[in-house]
Amino acid sequence: MTTVNRQTAHKALNVLRRRVRWFVRPPRVPSALPPMFPGALRMDDQEEAAVVEAVRAVVRSKKLFRFYGLSPFQPSTVRELERAFANRLATRHALAVNSGTSALVCALVGLGIGPGDEVIVPAYTWFSTASAVVAVGAVPIIAEVDESLTLDPADVERKLSPYTKALIAVHMRGAPADMDRLSAFARSRNLRVVEDAAQAVGGSFRGRPLGSIGDVGAHSFQMSKIMTAGEGGMLTTSDGTVHRRAAMYHDTAVCPHLGVSLDDWLPGVNLRMSELHAAVLLVQLGRLAQTVDDMRTRKARLKELVGDRLRARGGRFRTIHDSRGDTSIALIFFLPDPNSAKRVTAALADENVPASPLYQDLAYLPHDHIDLHAFTAWTPILRKRTWSAEGGPWHRHPREVTYSADMCPATLDLLRRAVHIDVSPELSAQQVEQIGAAIVAVLAAHT
Repeated sequence: MTTVNRQTAHKALNVLRRRVRWFVRPPRVPSALPPMFPGALRMDDQEEAAVVEAVRAVVRSKKLFRFYGLSPFQPSTVRELERAFANRLATRHALAVNSGTSALVCALVGLGIGPGDEVIVPAYTWFSTASAVVAVGAVPIIAEVDESLTLDPADVERKLSPYTKALIAVHMRGAPADMDRLSAFARSRNLRVVEDAAQAVGGSFRGRPLGSIGDVGAHSFQMSKIMTAGEGGMLTTSDGTVHRRAAMYHDTAVCPHLGVSLDDWLPGVNLRMSELHAAVLLVQLGRLAQTVDDMRTRKARLKELVGDRLRARGGRFRTIHDSRGDTSIALIFFLPDPNSAKRVTAALADENVPASPLYQDLAYLPHDHIDLHAFTAWTPILRKRTWSAEGGPWHRHPREVTYSADMCPATLDLLRRAVHIDVSPELSAQQVEQIGAAIVAVLAAHT
């Protein structure tokens, strides 16, 4: 039997076992919980009306393109979104692009990162964080995360080399990285700081919006994000040079629209956001504060319900560097050992709580189940795969950089002991109480 067939059979067996168990004793959470698509779940007729109005305006004015059309007087919805987003984050500039990955690439290009440079990235983040570094011709250096599941400043210092030019602080699972320590270290070593706020739109650190603290921020509006149009991204910065360079890169012929002279013009690609995506995102931006507040309220209550039992069993919540700035999209806690985490995750599924591990053994997973957040799944980088025989950033790099599946043991230890539970803004008060009761019961029985 192949690995995929074994996995399918095992999954079917678990479903059957769970249904039999539910027949004997109903789960503590009797109804299905809302899926974790915060922005999409909040969509209603306001987004529909915004898209209809945008289509109407585009068709009537025949301005089908952001920068020009048959009607020079029709304003750009994308430009309106950029202004509104920059205003919310208190940055001088915002650049709308077609994805969070594009925002990261534009951020690195804007900073002048390229071949011969190294960029430190966390060992736990979505693959795009590292692949964006490769896309601009630089070498990603993978560093440990700490109990916040964000970059460990101590390991950042250990991973420093003469070729390090920047670090990417990822506000992972909606919670802020330690921007005080990371920013101070970067200043002391003349490094640039990119904030990857893809999973943390609406969050903050010490009262400052995430994406406004470093040199440049990158945000995602993909389907699973806190605000969404299905696709889309945004770059934020108060550095005019970074914005100018990023704008040139995101539009290969942007020079007439930005007043860039031919002498200063640099070649780019096309990563623009569409007018219709921007129309949806303007509505979503108006919902953002309430969506985050709702998740914070629900997570705070869950921590109240679970905290005593978790501590009594030797567990602890994930470290949050600024609880007021946490977007609260997930409740994550660590148990004393990996086996406890596996037992608790499986038992919570029996209670109809869709808990998930943060680390999975790739050898036993079909391709459509592989999680690309842990560095062990980044095989194109670990194996230095490139699009051409002598391409890629490693071929002529000034020093040899090596990777291995066990290169960040502290990160792997944390991920193996972690239990992750989504906190949807659509959870009812009753469901929050049910989830809390289920977690308490499972911890008592399985740790």
